[in-house]
Amino acid sequence: QNSAFRSTSLTRLAVEHLDLIPAEIRHYFRDVHDHHSQVAAEVTTLDEQITSLVNAAMAMIGVQQNTDMRRISAWVAIAVVPTMIAGIYGMNFTNMPELHSEYGYYLVLGVMAAACTGLFLLFRRNRWL
Repeated sequence: QNSAFRSTSLTRLAVEHLDLIPAEIRHYFRDVHDHHSQVAAEVTTLDEQITSLVNAAMAMIGVQQNTDMRRISAWVAIAVVPTMIAGIYGMNFTNMPELHSEYGYYLVLGVMAAACTGLFLLFRRNRWL
């Protein structure tokens, strides 16, 4: 608004108030008005460029945050599997099938390792890790 006010003031001084301003000075007002218009256009262009750069930077930050969240979620999913299995076997029931098996402990460890390895490979293939 301030720029528009100055521009209209300069226009009025240069064009409308011909009787108040001598003719030899009037062209200086036109010059100032032209320079003001050019500078205002350059400022507008620079403002638009800065806004575009800020928007691009924000978009890049958003993409990086999404990538980080995918990685964190993948590692959490891998950590949940052994936690769940250990939670089930930590309930101290006496009638669990693998408790009395000679290889039950190794079987459960193998299932945990296979599940974690499978999830790791799946997330690696999908480029989450």
